[in-house]
Amino acid sequence: MEFGFRTSLRPYLPSPKPRVSEQNYLVLWCESSMAYRADQVPMNPPAYPYQEPKEDGQMLATTVVPDVLPVRDHLPWSIFNFAFMNFCCLGFLALVFSVKSRDRKVVGDVEGARHYASTARSLNIATTVLSILVFIILIAAVIVPYIMLINALRNQHRMY
Repeated sequence: MEFGFRTSLRPYLPSPKPRVSEQNYLVLWCESSMAYRADQVPMNPPAYPYQEPKEDGQMLATTVVPDVLPVRDHLPWSIFNFAFMNFCCLGFLALVFSVKSRDRKVVGDVEGARHYASTARSLNIATTVLSILVFIILIAAVIVPYIMLINALRNQHRMY
């Protein structure tokens, strides 16, 4: 059965009854191919027990949105990597793919957004891991010679 949903944010106001000469019968088709005239279909259903009607006779309109998982574009992570951990420009590439993912998401291309987001995530992981490894290697390259120098000075001092 196909149903139409009102997507307007305006409150539902009943339309005035058409004059007899203007009456066109709106036909709603079901899967069972039964036809109903518009004047036979109740247009103002009663309120549910948990829903109170408003004082001025207005009813709320419901919009049905399909279940689409949100696409994470990893933009904050890409900006951080670009600013602080830009190893071999991988942070910049991650930022480019994150922006492309966000653009695709805004346009409505979910598959394209997922593809770009996946690439941005992979580049962000590579940038983070490589930058941390370089940082650890640099610390080791500075500390190890310093410790060796201190030990050599101690040994030289003991000799005298």
